[in-house]
Amino acid sequence: MKHARHELDALIHSPVRFSIMGYLRSVDECEFSVLRDAVDLSDSSLSQNLTALAGAGFITIDKRQSGRRVRTWVASTGAGDQALENNLAILRRIAGTAAEQ
Repeated sequence: MKHARHELDALIHSPVRFSIMGYLRSVDECEFSVLRDAVDLSDSSLSQNLTALAGAGFITIDKRQSGRRVRTWVASTGAGDQALENNLAILRRIAGTAAEQ
């Protein structure tokens, strides 16, 4: 029998990406600096992780002009929401199994 941990999506399961996806789940969209502060990351670390999540289709990244500045907005996609939900369900199943023993 294969353990449920093998079903976890490794891309989302990293603590940083899990935190990003968890935060994005609670908002429609988020400006880069707000997300950076919410998950306590440097600009470069957040940028690298967002690139990986966007590459998987889990988030969208949108650059918008705001006065003379360009701001970056991030939002979770349906695929991202589903991947996060799947991982949460697997974690609950793992925790439930441990609690039953």
